[in-house]
Amino acid sequence: MSYVAILETGIPPAGLDATYGTYADMFAKKLHQPERAFRVFKTLDGELPDLNEDFRGVVITGSPAGVYESDPWITALIDWLKALRADVPVVGICFGHQVMAQAWGGHVEKSHKGWGVGLHEYTIHDGDIWSTLTDGAHRAIKVAVTHQDQVVRKPDNAIVLAGSEFTPHGALYYTDRKAISFQCHPEFCADFAGDLLKSRRGVRITEELVDSALVSLQEQGHSQDILKLISRFLAA
Repeated sequence: MSYVAILETGIPPAGLDATYGTYADMFAKKLHQPERAFRVFKTLDGELPDLNEDFRGVVITGSPAGVYESDPWITALIDWLKALRADVPVVGICFGHQVMAQAWGGHVEKSHKGWGVGLHEYTIHDGDIWSTLTDGAHRAIKVAVTHQDQVVRKPDNAIVLAGSEFTPHGALYYTDRKAISFQCHPEFCADFAGDLLKSRRGVRITEELVDSALVSLQEQGHSQDILKLISRFLAA
């Protein structure tokens, strides 16, 4: 049976998965369709789909890892993406967004701007593509983010679909293959995004930045719009 492969490249901090599930669980739940089957690959442990298998889409999750690190599983994932057929729909989120760019000719670094957390607003740069992929036109979207790394140079065959001053390459749409990626986290519910931030408060992220981000998460965002876009993209 054909399936959508979820490449799990990270896991939630201890304790949060018991309440919210894994990142793969979040995608499987929020992208569920009666005719859509998912298969989870623990890519963090070296698992990847056989390129000859009949999978009809790929979702790459977020991860605390950096795509520039030398871990064998990251190198293997980059090589796998380079070998993947261009007609297979690929969706990348956060680390997934970054590893796609790194594999296909872009460049990712730990940003000198520091942590991006909370609800961020991205301006839509290519309204024609965006309106084609969604029910209507948006001039901007607000979605939860949590990242230090950024795509600082996009691949030549990628269009900047959305971004901000803090994150210029916030969403990329590829013209030479069926692929789209987002730096933000549409799969996060507000409660999980908040609890994730609280787990890092004063440890990885300053208390002041976390507190400000928690306030921003009280605002309504556009996660559902992006999830609907992703679902349609995988089905097309």
